[in-house]
Amino acid sequence: MAGGFDAIVVGARCAGAATAMLLARAGYRVLMLERARFPRDTLSTLYIHQPGIALLHRWGVLDAVTATGCPPIERVVHQVDGVRLAGSVPPVDGIRAAYAPRRYLLDQILADAAVAAGVDFRPGCTVEDVTFTDGRATGVRWRHGGRTVPERAPLIVGADGMRSRTAAATGAVLLAAHPLLTCVYYTFVAGVDAGFEAYGTTGRWAGSVPTNDGLTLVATYFPQSEFPAIRADAHRAHHDCLRTVAPGLYERIAAGTPADRLYGSGDQRNYLRQAAGPGWALVGDAGHHKDSITARGITDAFHQAQALADAVGTDLHDPTRLDAALAGYAARRDDLVRDGYRDALATAALRPRRRLRLLRAVAADPALTERFLATMAGIRPSGDLATPDLTAAVRH
Repeated sequence: MAGGFDAIVVGARCAGAATAMLLARAGYRVLMLERARFPRDTLSTLYIHQPGIALLHRWGVLDAVTATGCPPIERVVHQVDGVRLAGSVPPVDGIRAAYAPRRYLLDQILADAAVAAGVDFRPGCTVEDVTFTDGRATGVRWRHGGRTVPERAPLIVGADGMRSRTAAATGAVLLAAHPLLTCVYYTFVAGVDAGFEAYGTTGRWAGSVPTNDGLTLVATYFPQSEFPAIRADAHRAHHDCLRTVAPGLYERIAAGTPADRLYGSGDQRNYLRQAAGPGWALVGDAGHHKDSITARGITDAFHQAQALADAVGTDLHDPTRLDAALAGYAARRDDLVRDGYRDALATAALRPRRRLRLLRAVAADPALTERFLATMAGIRPSGDLATPDLTAAVRH
């Protein structure tokens, strides 16, 4: 096929940059196009669970993340209506700590790693369309300034977020969709002694995540149905939620120093799109998005980047073998996100009291607590909690 590239990746944040980097390391010529200019922050829970950190270590970029001064997070707290589970998550490939780097740092680190691998990175470029030949994606048209440029490649990867133009252009089928469940507000506070902590009750959720520069991200969640009322006085709602749902955390936050304004979103979509088709694939939020309440988005994006690179292997220039590889990736992507999608929908319903008997039984057993925290991190499937002993304990 004519053209100077083997793959074109649309989007250069954590999903796109990781995918471009891995494809380039496999020997492919990769063009990565990004509408924004780096460094730039974005709405995010920041947290990367241990499986995602293990991938950063495998890719050789974890040292760059820790060099930013982002603190390691080795203990977590999950509390619902006074039932408290606290402990450490089991290690993954020897990695015990999670991290929550600011996105303007993480995205730049991954983009730099992609460039170091040989990726041609062009920020400030808008992809207008995906081009097709005989029903197969064979290129894109992108714009920079007043100039539109056509570019061809055997593989087009959409990593352009929840409102993906690539997904729309390829006609990616919607496999699952659920209503908006929560709205979220967050800010940053300095001087707070807090770890990765989550507190829930009916209709409310609050949490904290330590990040760079001695700051702590503080987030509150509310039912989507209340978004108009919450938005009308967001500061009051945010503080009231913290005070009532997590009074201990609230006291620590009140003793800290506000370091940023309050941000919010009522557009946390829940869907699963077709992951691949002839000559194209979607990674990250372009193909799958869920409520941020479980903080699984970045980790999922890393898993998908690795899965796509593994599937493509050396088959990129044989259309028949590439189609088979992309079909394999699509099936693997669905397997990777299915459990976490279900968990996010359940948590974002903000009805945690339905699980109180289960949580009480788990909290009474250190081994079950560790297993529960492992499911929250995506290390083990949620079904691993359905042991005979736990089932019997819940019944009693």
